Amino acid sequence: MATTYKELLARREQLEQQIASARANEVAAVISQIQDLMESYGLSIDDIAGKKRRGRPAGSAKPKAKTGDTLPPMYQDPKTGKTWSGRGRAPAWLGTNRARFLIS
Repeated sequence: MATTYKELLARREQLEQQIASARANEVAAVISQIQDLMESYGLSIDDIAGKKRRGRPAGSAKPKAKTGDTLPPMYQDPKTGKTWSGRGRAPAWLGTNRARFLIS
């Protein structure tokens, strides 16, 4: 049962034609069924397609501040001279009594 390459290609073409016609028949039946269900339940295409998302569109947020814009320091460590602007994580040298490190 030796089959040649050309015979196999011919068989494949026949099978692809059968697949295409079977799919076309089934798709037509499925579309008809969907239309019947939509009609019986009173649905429209908008009901099936879904709703658009709420909120701002992507990329419409306010631009972030430039990295060069720094805040003036509010606290300073008298021993090392290090400063902190009051934003972000508090440094360890600040401790619990912030008033004594406040820059006047």
